[in-house]
Amino acid sequence: MDKIAMAIAAHPDDIEFLMAGTLVLLKNAGYEIHYMNLSSGDCGSTEMDADTTAKIRLLEAQNSANILGAEFHPPICDDFEIFYEAKALKALAGIIRKVKPSVILTHSPSDYMEDHMNACRLAVTAAFVRGVPNFKAAFPAVSNYNCAIYHALPHGLLDPLGQKVWPGVFIDTASVQPLKREALNAHKSQKNWLEDSQKMDSYIAAMEDFSIKVGAMSECFEHAEGWRKRVHFGFSESEFDPLKGLGEVYSLCKESIGAKD
Repeated sequence: MDKIAMAIAAHPDDIEFLMAGTLVLLKNAGYEIHYMNLSSGDCGSTEMDADTTAKIRLLEAQNSANILGAEFHPPICDDFEIFYEAKALKALAGIIRKVKPSVILTHSPSDYMEDHMNACRLAVTAAFVRGVPNFKAAFPAVSNYNCAIYHALPHGLLDPLGQKVWPGVFIDTASVQPLKREALNAHKSQKNWLEDSQKMDSYIAAMEDFSIKVGAMSECFEHAEGWRKRVHFGFSESEFDPLKGLGEVYSLCKESIGAKD
């Protein structure tokens, strides 16, 4: 197995909020890591026009990827235009065939906004067709190697109808929290935008509060990211679970275990 992990999110800063800790821990465990936001983030400002915003956010995202030690992949669409359609799917499928990640970190299938959910759907299907030769993309199909897909927790830990979402596993991110904070701080253009659009007083504090809340849910970690592993059908052997290989930073969710009993 090639140890390659790829975070695929909707907007610049989504990876830093939800996935960066686990991504860096995978890097520390010997994985080559990749970073991709599907959208340019062009609507993320009330002060600048779309083109200027997109240029600034591209530089911020590249800087963040460098901080995390990840290979950067440029966006393929704009905000609110992440659609589950052929052009985007073919573009992302080509990138996944080229990178050949054995771990994909992406959004929750159910979240508060369509961009997140569509990014998730595109990531899942693009990974599924990695070995389908009749699905044409920029790169030819590859062998159906083991690929595990993990879904991050939704914003606010709630699905769109307000039901609480519990992860299947927790990853202890306390050791890499300073680097996660530094990477999020690279997105300086978002301070005023998030304060205005989502009443988020401090985007750094919001990320910290979220990771502490998830850590409390784990009952064993101070800071944590929560994950739900996608069913293996079409992606890997049934027991393939790379996050489990991270060792002591990995913990099963007691709530999820109870729900299965």
